Amino acid sequence: MQADEILGFPLSQLAWEGPVEGLDDTINTQPAIFTHSVAVLEVFRKLNLDLVPSYAAGHSMGELSALVGAGSLSFKDGLNLVRKRGELMKRAGKLTPGGMAAVMGLDIPIIEGLCAQASTDSEIVQVANDNCPGQVVISGSNAALDRVQPLLDQAGAKRVIRLAVSIAAHSPFMSVAQCDFNSAVSATPIKPPYIPVIGNVSARPLAGVNEIRQDLENQLTHRVRWTESIQVMISEGINEFIEIGNGSVLSGLIKRIDRSASTSSLSSPNDFQALMRL
Repeated sequence: MQADEILGFPLSQLAWEGPVEGLDDTINTQPAIFTHSVAVLEVFRKLNLDLVPSYAAGHSMGELSALVGAGSLSFKDGLNLVRKRGELMKRAGKLTPGGMAAVMGLDIPIIEGLCAQASTDSEIVQVANDNCPGQVVISGSNAALDRVQPLLDQAGAKRVIRLAVSIAAHSPFMSVAQCDFNSAVSATPIKPPYIPVIGNVSARPLAGVNEIRQDLENQLTHRVRWTESIQVMISEGINEFIEIGNGSVLSGLIKRIDRSASTSSLSSPNDFQALMRL
């Protein structure tokens, strides 16, 4: 398998046979999801359906998959960068441990205010993922997460779910990995995309290579603006979204952002069989 050769270890065996503990390690999870997404994309392309996308976008690590789809990154270079990203995030989690929590049923401004109230100079919590209206992920120190949870409950949150992770992704707790990740991004060959790619951090089309590099670098410590990213595409007349990758989570988020949007997901052979019957 191509990914096995690039990485120098049997990722395919780990994905198909386990152990689960190894696959759940972020240094393996991220390359596995990336490889699966690009494999699905290649199958989709070989169907020759004459579908030309107007935009590409990916959530968090998925931005790298989107860049491959838009011709900015080769699979090899993208996979190596994804692996490095996972290694650095894992290291950052050990050096500066933190956590994350999903907040249901509160608007961003309220969450931002309560996070600021619960934060100190050394114990910070902030919005990490603006997934869709009513579903936000926060990230930061465990102490600040403990302090903000009752505040969120009192403000009327439907649920606050602590995630089973030991890293504080998309927060300043990733800063210890920033220098090395910047170097990895700088060393990765990147081309201008042949279709616009919406950046996670900027929530706007990334016009050139420098903007792509900047968005990828800033992603470690800044929020994923997924709601705004989808709204930008909808404002440009996009009403049909095809999710390529693992499952249909993003399709569900898009429907919550705009119920009128048409969504479909491609993840398994059954999904392709259903597509061909349309």
